Formats: sequence, C-alpha cells, structure tokens
Amino acid sequence: MEDKKVLLSIKDLDVKFRVRGRTLTAIRGISLDIYENESIAIVGESGSGKSVFTKTFAGMLDSNGFIDNGSIVFNDDELSDTVVKVNSLARALMDKAKRKLDEYSHLELGAATYQRILALESEKKEKSGLSGAETAALEEELKELQHQRTDVFNLKQTYDPAKEKDKIHQANQDIKNYDARISELKKKSEQLAREKKHAVSADVEYMKHYQEEHARLQAQYEREIKGEVSDQTHKRNEILAKEIYLSVGRYGLKKRVQFTNQLLKAFKKAMQLGVDIDDDAQRNAVFDNVAFRVRYLDETPEQLHGICVLNLANVKYSKDWTKIRGRRIATVFQDPMTSLNPIITIGRQITSVILKHQDCTEAEARRRALELMHKVGIPNAAARFDDYPFQYSGGMRQRIVIAIALSCQPKILICDEPTTALDVTIQAQILQLIKDLQKEFNYTIVFITHDLGVVANVADRVAVLYAGQVIELGTVREVFYDPRHPYTWALLSSLPQLAQKNTKLYSITGTPPSLYNQIVGDAFAPRNPYCLEIDTVLEPPMFQVSETHFAKTWLLDPRAPKIEKPEGIQDIHEKLMAAFNI
Repeated sequence: MEDKKVLLSIKDLDVKFRVRGRTLTAIRGISLDIYENESIAIVGESGSGKSVFTKTFAGMLDSNGFIDNGSIVFNDDELSDTVVKVNSLARALMDKAKRKLDEYSHLELGAATYQRILALESEKKEKSGLSGAETAALEEELKELQHQRTDVFNLKQTYDPAKEKDKIHQANQDIKNYDARISELKKKSEQLAREKKHAVSADVEYMKHYQEEHARLQAQYEREIKGEVSDQTHKRNEILAKEIYLSVGRYGLKKRVQFTNQLLKAFKKAMQLGVDIDDDAQRNAVFDNVAFRVRYLDETPEQLHGICVLNLANVKYSKDWTKIRGRRIATVFQDPMTSLNPIITIGRQITSVILKHQDCTEAEARRRALELMHKVGIPNAAARFDDYPFQYSGGMRQRIVIAIALSCQPKILICDEPTTALDVTIQAQILQLIKDLQKEFNYTIVFITHDLGVVANVADRVAVLYAGQVIELGTVREVFYDPRHPYTWALLSSLPQLAQKNTKLYSITGTPPSLYNQIVGDAFAPRNPYCLEIDTVLEPPMFQVSETHFAKTWLLDPRAPKIEKPEGIQDIHEKLMAAFNI
C-alpha cells in the first residue's frame, strides 16, 4: 500500500464510556492506517467495537463516551490548507502573543532546575502522604465497593414492591452496609495520610535538608531565568505567534481571543517544563490541548497561509465538526426506516445537506439532488422528488440515504451495516451501487459488518476486531485464504455457506469478555480451543505475516507449537468461489 496516500491514521486509540458509575473500555489501543480510495471492512461479533470505532471519525460518540488516548489524523488537503486574513486586530493579537512568548522563553533557561524543584517537592509530598502504590490500592478497593453498591441498587430497582418486599428490605440493608464500609475506608485513608504528614513534620533533620535544598534551587532558578534569550528563540517565537493566530483565526472574535490566551498559557507551562517546542510532535501536543495546530507556511501583507494538523481525537469546538461531518466524512446507517425524517420530503432532505455544506442556490441544490437520485437508481426522480419517505420501499430509502451521504462528495464513506435491514436481493443491489459509485466519486469505504459474505464482495482489506482491538489485518485474499488468528478461524468456520450437508453448524463457544474489567493476556483466550499458557498471562504483540498481513496471536511466535487451522476452513478456495463468487 506504499503507493497509496494515508487518508486516516489512527494511533493507540482508547475509547471509554461512563456507565452507571463504572468505566467501560470499548476500544483498546487500536492503530490502523486507512488509505485513499480503498475499501476496508471492519469485522467482528456484536459488541466487538466496530461502530464505536468508526463513530470516533465523525465525532458521533454518545454523550457518555470519550476518547481517553490516541490520535486520529485526517490527511485531507482541502481542510488542511488554511488561509487567515490579516487586519489590525490580527496584528495586535500576534504582537501580544510574540511579547508573551518572548517573556516566557526566559523560563526555558531554568527548565532543568525547575524540574529538580518539582522532583524535590514531589518527594516531600510522597513522604507526607500515601505512596502511589498505597493510594492506588485504596482507590481500587473504594471503586470496587462503589461498583458493588451500584449493582445492588440497580438490582433493587427491578424488584416488585408488592411481591418482593423482603428482597427490597435486604437490598436496603446491603446498601447501608456498603455505605458504612465506604465511609470507613475513606476515614482510614485520611487517618493514614495525617499520620504520614505528622511523621515528616517531626523529622527535623529531613525538614532542614529539604528547606535548604529548596531555597538553594529556587535561588539558582531565579538567576537562570534572568539570562538572555537567543535571537534564534526570538525568531521561533515570531513563527509561533503566527501559528497561534492561524490556529484560532477560523473562530469568532470572542473565541479567537479566548483560545489565544489559552494557548499562551499552555506554552508558558510547556516552556517552564522544558518541552522541546522546536520538535513538531511536542509542539502539536501543546496545541492539541486547545485547538488544531496550523503549521505556518508563508504570508502576504493581507493574509497568513498554513497547513492544519487535523487530529480528530482532539476536536473540542462543535463548529469544527460541521466542516468534517457530512462534508468530508459521511455515514450510511443500517436502518433506512429510521434514517430519514418522516415529515420532510425526500428532495428537501437531500437539498438541505447540499445547502448547508456547499455554496449554491436552491435551484442548483435541486439540480444536484435530482442528479444524485438518478445516480443511486431512483426511477423518475423528478416526479419522486417531493414524495415522503413512507412512499418509498426499504431499498429505495437506503438509496436516498446513500445519496444524502454522497451529496457533498465526502472523502470517507462509513457504511454501518447498510444492508442488514434489507432482503437478500436488495442487499446485492445496494452493495453493487456502493461499489459503482466509489469508482465515480473516488471515496474511501469503511464498511462495518459481521457478514463475511459482504466482506468478500466489497472490501480490499479486512480488519478483524475482538474486544475492542484489531486482532488481524490483511487483504481479503489473505484473511479468507490464509487466516492466522484463532478468532478469524472461528468466524470463517461459522459461515453457514461453508457447512457440509449432514454436519453440525459450527458456533463459537462462550461470550466476549466484560470490557468493564482489565483484560489480562489474550482477550480471546477463554474461548480459544488452541489457547497456550502464555495467552492467559501476557497480551500478544501484533506479528507481521507479510507486507500487508498482521495478526495478534502467540501462535505466530517462533517458539509456539505448530498448529494447523481447522479442517473445515482448509482449502476453502472452491467453497468461497461457489458461495460468494470470489
């Protein structure tokens, strides 16, 4: 895939949800590159994280979900290219930023000493309170008690007050007991902290050493930050001030001033801590706390020009999503019956999206909408333009949903099981339509499905997900004909189309692991008939099988025993040809 441009680069992505006082980790450290104009299928059982993973691309996570770690860099030339007009206000903001940055640069001169001061204070704080290990143990115990209390409370809500009074009474008593234990644990924690603080205060020798060393380092720091800042640093700050304005220039006046101040505060802290601001990755990280970084390229007297680093994991301003969602990344959902507004005409639903994202008149929007309706196979489009969704069949509604998704010619089309609610003959038509339109519009397809037959007909590559991780990645040919992970073996073995007459249909035993708990070892180990001892202890790395094929299983370790894939999926080429015409 070296000759293809990486359109979306996902690195170490973690996505979590807050559910009833607990935290569920739905996506665990996924790294994946998605290329321009390719079709990639995301495959796995229900609950494996397929839809959650792709919702992060368009900022569509539920309100209790959040990205805890990682980056999603969107390499879109049109969105990345940034031009900001320069007027008197812009110059005033840039001058202010330059003065502040020059002032903060003195802090860089004493960064090493400042780090030593922080380390000394941290050591005293550690001695004066609970250690990191003690705090973690107490927090874990407290969290477990709170979870147990929550479970009892939720169970109590299910009891019938008329028939299960004794159970309700017992639940109330259990809740009181948990409250008492939680209160006792908190008091224990506070008492231990007080005892440690008193012990340190009573240690005269240690306190004398601490005060002398702290005073010495503080005096040294004050001397160092009075030093001269180099011309090279002043030049860097001039560019940095322009990058700050480029990064906030797309916002209204109030937000522009607010974000400029926040960025200056972030850079002050970074300089104080000795962050290498000349390093691109570290500079990006400082910007990401507030807004996208726009890297300065050039300027004229009237404008600044730069290129934006679009990290979708750090979009904090809702208006930024309006330039991405729909316009550059669009989604086709699985149920066409609920994807359309029942009280708005089909034509209006298409034109409203075109008018929102593109600069055109209503007449032009109508012309484009009719053209799209024709392309997606709506017969007599002009006559059906003012119909309501109830006047369309399920297959026709899904065609309209596809038309809406393509109305702004997005770079990425996410298809979230778009054929699940349709009958088999219509499924084939919709899949063929998506493939045909890709050739015309040159979009990238991210296809979410649990149907490997769909994968065989649509995708170029396949990413197999299990318990929020990519456990196998490769081309369709590699994953179908040479699968390496036992979970992929199990998925293929479960295909009804490959079952032989008078044989039992294979099913995967057990259930996926709870994502509330920390998973130790290989998440598939409890259900894996080929489980090794190491699978229960240590998470496997991602092994490379070929240039394009990767699998996350200890069976690929050179030290692992040689295990052949199940007999049912050996030599399956002829079966796949017959079943899926591939």
